[in-house]
Amino acid sequence: MTLPGVSLPADLAKAVESELRSWESSDRVARIWSRDASVWTGGDESKWLGWLTIADVQLARKDRFAAVAAEIKAGGFTHVLLLGMGGSSLCPEVLRLSFGQVKGFPDLHVLDSTDPAQVLALEKKIDLASTLFIVASKSGSTLEPNVFKQYFFERAGRDGSRFFAITDPGSHMQKVAEADGFRKICFGLPEIGGRFSALSDFGMIPAAVMGIDGERFLIPAAAMAKACTRVEGNPGVDLGVFLGTLARNGRDKLTIIASPAIHDLGAWLEQLVAESTGKNGKAIIPVDREPLGPPVVYGADRMFVYVRLASSPDPAQDKAAEELAAAGHPVMRIDLRDIYDLGQEFFRWEFATAVAGAILGLNPFDQPDVEASKIATKKLTSAFEATGSLPAESPALSDNGIQVFGNAKGATLEGVLRAHVQQIGAGDYFALLAYIEMNAAHEAILTGMRQRVRDAKRVATCVGFGPRFLHSTGQAYKGGPNSGVFLQITADDARDLPVPGQNYTFGVVKAAQARGDFAILTERGRRALRIHLGADVAAGLRKLASALDRALQ
Repeated sequence: MTLPGVSLPADLAKAVESELRSWESSDRVARIWSRDASVWTGGDESKWLGWLTIADVQLARKDRFAAVAAEIKAGGFTHVLLLGMGGSSLCPEVLRLSFGQVKGFPDLHVLDSTDPAQVLALEKKIDLASTLFIVASKSGSTLEPNVFKQYFFERAGRDGSRFFAITDPGSHMQKVAEADGFRKICFGLPEIGGRFSALSDFGMIPAAVMGIDGERFLIPAAAMAKACTRVEGNPGVDLGVFLGTLARNGRDKLTIIASPAIHDLGAWLEQLVAESTGKNGKAIIPVDREPLGPPVVYGADRMFVYVRLASSPDPAQDKAAEELAAAGHPVMRIDLRDIYDLGQEFFRWEFATAVAGAILGLNPFDQPDVEASKIATKKLTSAFEATGSLPAESPALSDNGIQVFGNAKGATLEGVLRAHVQQIGAGDYFALLAYIEMNAAHEAILTGMRQRVRDAKRVATCVGFGPRFLHSTGQAYKGGPNSGVFLQITADDARDLPVPGQNYTFGVVKAAQARGDFAILTERGRRALRIHLGADVAAGLRKLASALDRALQ
């Protein structure tokens, strides 16, 4: 018995085959579809399984999406700005970066950062007078969408006719939208958690607005859902067994390879996998956008999934995947015919993540450690509201305009970094947590840094932009195994922005989120260091990259 598209070394092949036979000889697939929580921990899992049937539900009301698309076109909107975070923003971002701007429809943009430079950069890309704003928040109590709404509601002249809300029924956001005269309120399903909501209105309404054919997108998703009811040849079980069994056998770094045209799929997968499996000291750590290297740079803790777009493959990725398999690394290849197959992948990966969670003995639908950072952030923003400033802090070291916070060992930045990276051992991973504007220039520098650490230490590496990663990989970093070595990067804001109705600013919110995140990492005994750059972020990053280079020599 073999999994389609999978290459495995003999020992892992035997373990995967045994687990697959166990699933095929048991009634666990049927129990998932009957919403039996005992498949996992016997907790509240049955409350969170609405995603199982959402593709068929949405197909039955597909005319809604065409009507929404027609309404927005008739309204003369040239831009749509989605204001969300985590599960409410990542799917729309994947769709925009995969489909591009659809001719004849408004251009979709996504804001999921409290960095003032990020907010300003997005504001410059849109025409405020002809922009539709979509505020996406399940509970309506999440900090980021609320401050985004407050800011842009003022910038749009408090004109509710240019605002949509996507939220759960009875939420705080529904009340806000009704009070402010929003043009439309679309509802998610309370029994679908944020990271499983891609095929609900949280994904499908933005898809419709930007011109994606909802029916064409949902048909493959519904077909995948049906295939995942099978006992044998179940694509969700196949992937889930691959993920869960390999993680249980020490291959817990899921390295994602995605064709260039769908490269952003990894950002959505990061949240789904990390937030679902990263708890109780266990995790599958997703590794996204790490540059491909020769097989020798990868340790025995890696597994690879290659999501290949058959209509636009990358020969270099094909070759790299073949070389990894030939070298004995576990590789699964998933072929998509075209980008509309993303709908089926959303469901396949959701089902597979649920299966992997069962194999690891976890509840894949909660996120206990995300709340810890939220609470720490709230304490800091409340302190600012009361006193007008964040609590004072003193750096452990200042060197050439860069400050270091945390357990810094060394007299210079280079020395501190050398001591920090020397803590990295086999089976660990290195993560750069950057609370700065997410742009191509910054990502290029951070990518260079992670690649040098990977090649020098032979470990998996991650890059997360704050605060968005707090709602995805942040759960695994805090709730998973203590195998991460973290370098948090913060900076001064060259220009700050007020949050209407609050004393604090966007810069204060971002600083509170970073400091709250670092406090929880430290509290959990994680190996974490914070580097604070000056207001010139690009120059500070270059200094940091240079010091890290020297530290790795």
